[in-house]
Amino acid sequence: MWQPEPGWQPLGSGSSSSTVGVWLAGDRVVKRLAAPLPGDAELYSNPRHVGYWRRAADVALSGVVEDTAGLRSPAALGVEEDDEGITLWLPQVPEAPPTGLFVARSLGELAGHVLPDLPWLAHDQLRDRLRLVERRGGWPTLARTTVADVADHLWNRRGRYLDLLDELPVVTQHGDPTPGNLHAHDERGVIALDWAQLGTGPVGGDVGYWSLSAREEFEPLADAYVAALRPGLATVEEVLLGARVTAVYTALSRAEWALARAAAGPGALAGKFRHPSVAPYLRSLQRQFPQIEALL
Repeated sequence: MWQPEPGWQPLGSGSSSSTVGVWLAGDRVVKRLAAPLPGDAELYSNPRHVGYWRRAADVALSGVVEDTAGLRSPAALGVEEDDEGITLWLPQVPEAPPTGLFVARSLGELAGHVLPDLPWLAHDQLRDRLRLVERRGGWPTLARTTVADVADHLWNRRGRYLDLLDELPVVTQHGDPTPGNLHAHDERGVIALDWAQLGTGPVGGDVGYWSLSAREEFEPLADAYVAALRPGLATVEEVLLGARVTAVYTALSRAEWALARAAAGPGALAGKFRHPSVAPYLRSLQRQFPQIEALL
């Protein structure tokens, strides 16, 4: 059975369900991916699904985003496969957190890059994520909060909004732009170590996802993304739609996840809104109220 070496420093568990862990080994970062086991959900073996287990390794082996504009990956130092999974060896990148606007612009530059038609690129990331939410029963815990009516309205109309996203220009997406994944930059752009959800999706999707973590407000982030797009790729209105739908449905799903975990314990749900495991997700949702109003 695969085990990390003694002395490796744990860095976290990674952002995907297939990631066993991430460690610092000297001046290298080690990421371990676990192959699906019998009985695991089939989605982990679907190369097009957002949760495909070995996409990070395929990205590293292909080198497809090592020279992309705006957002790029450092060249992998090694990829080792065995019966239980894959071990990735990556260079340690010194932390140099970029500003939110710099990231938004970098995501816009990446959107203009045309990837080859690789069989393991993710498609319809938001649709896949909402299908996972469906399997868990939707947003029942939000029905016990003051946003119950809004959540019910948007949940019942999710198919309509996903169909609207299907009509937008399709662009390259990082798929999971969060501060933990985008913690370094230089004069060329942002350096990202985690590409487990790389693929294509509606224009604006990445910047909408990023807006949930950024300190800057939604509109300046969208403006920075638009300014970096390849001329003629999309209109401002198309970017705003893609960003809003992605941001709103992701924020509501995250809030549901956090509240559902808290609701399992004793005590009234309202008394848990300020708990450290819940409050950040509710604050993020509150910041999206103008975007929710725009959709409604």
